[in-house]
Amino acid sequence: VGFSQKLQTRLKSQLKNLTDDKHGIGSSWRQDKGNSSISMQIDLEKQLDCWRENPSWTDQIPVVKVGIPKGSLCNLKAEVNVGLPPDAVYNIVIDPDNRRVFKNIKEVMSRKVLVDDGLRQVVEVEQAALWRFLWWSGTISVHVLVDQDRADHSMKFKQVKSGFMKRFEGSWQVKPLFVDEHMCDRLKPKTLEEYNRCTGGKGRIGSKVTLDQLIQPAIVPPPPISWYLRGITAKTTEMLIHDLLAETARSVQLE
Repeated sequence: VGFSQKLQTRLKSQLKNLTDDKHGIGSSWRQDKGNSSISMQIDLEKQLDCWRENPSWTDQIPVVKVGIPKGSLCNLKAEVNVGLPPDAVYNIVIDPDNRRVFKNIKEVMSRKVLVDDGLRQVVEVEQAALWRFLWWSGTISVHVLVDQDRADHSMKFKQVKSGFMKRFEGSWQVKPLFVDEHMCDRLKPKTLEEYNRCTGGKGRIGSKVTLDQLIQPAIVPPPPISWYLRGITAKTTEMLIHDLLAETARSVQLE
């Protein structure tokens, strides 16, 4: 794909900035292909067949942890196990039309694919997100650079420009979960190959989903307003996970 000189310069600058954050957004440039072997070997259709044969699954309550880094409003980490294979869950997370899934996204105003290397894409996205504070509500423009890599089922994002938010960055990570590990007797499988071998290819693979976000407004309000905002932000993050769970449940019903 031939980029204009202006776009090339802009992209190089943005990608350089991505490598400086603690979430390691630029690390996918240096991804060791060996580390992605598990996700590359998962046959989605075969795994869905395993789930069709044994659909037994109970959704869990998401675990949301709130940290307060110095100078920031909060660092949120949400974790939940999902009863679908990583590829299926990842398809939901990176869907260009995922505003139909995540209710806090009111509108996707623009979406530009800057890099497309097959399994990996870098996308510039601007969207309107809903917010609510006390009796006020409205929308805020969120302009982020997204680095999504199917090889390790990661999706990392970072704000392009500072505005109302000084820093907004984080990541989605989807890792395989060996749901039927009990079929392996005393062996605790560490790889997909071991898991398939000890379950006779009948073991279901679910997903361990992690959403990590760092949020820092241009002006961090003092208590008690900051306490209230952290609560709202944590609740919004929890709602994102519940929206994801609702969509995975709907996907299972459609299969």
